[in-house]
Amino acid sequence: MATHLNHVFRTSILKHKTQSETPLRTSRRTPRFEVINATTSSTSTARQLIESGTVRSILPKDASSAINSEGFILLDVRPYWEREKARVAGSLHVPIFVEDKDNSPITLLKKWVHFGYIGLWTGQYLTTVNSEFLIQVEKAVPGKDTKLLVACGEGLRSMTAASKLCNGGYKNLGWLAGGFNRSKDNDFPSAEGKEKLQHATIGGVSYIFLQLLIFLKAVG
Repeated sequence: MATHLNHVFRTSILKHKTQSETPLRTSRRTPRFEVINATTSSTSTARQLIESGTVRSILPKDASSAINSEGFILLDVRPYWEREKARVAGSLHVPIFVEDKDNSPITLLKKWVHFGYIGLWTGQYLTTVNSEFLIQVEKAVPGKDTKLLVACGEGLRSMTAASKLCNGGYKNLGWLAGGFNRSKDNDFPSAEGKEKLQHATIGGVSYIFLQLLIFLKAVG
């Protein structure tokens, strides 16, 4: 009998301890989830704008028609090192992300890690959000009713840019679906630069492999 009561008592204490600790563990984890949501909010909002039709999705093959026939202005939001390789003549350029030139110890560590995991292979610099993006666009395009076709390499950075522009009051926005990477050689007849538009995001070691593949394709 004593053994049975002792077992019941220990079970009751354990149950009470588990219930009392659960809120504490939950409260510790809550800020972590809030940080994750904050970093993905811009992309999520942009997807909602595109799905609702507030921001119009335009395929690369339809971009020239939208520019020439509908009056869209192409807004290139890629960083300068991608635009230098290839660009569409007459397009506006306001980068949504710029090179992070901060030299604090933490940022230098980030640059080192970034170079090892990403920069060496892609040729991309460590970037940070361009805090002057909306102001710079407003200077170049003051009319908020202007039709803007927002474009980047893969389509993700332009989604962030479109979201910021929509929040800034621009009403006629287009998004280049898939970015320049999905474009074909004849989608943008006025393209210029030393590389093709669809290859401008490729750099570093990946660029060497790309050139090797192009060479093998040419001789094969």
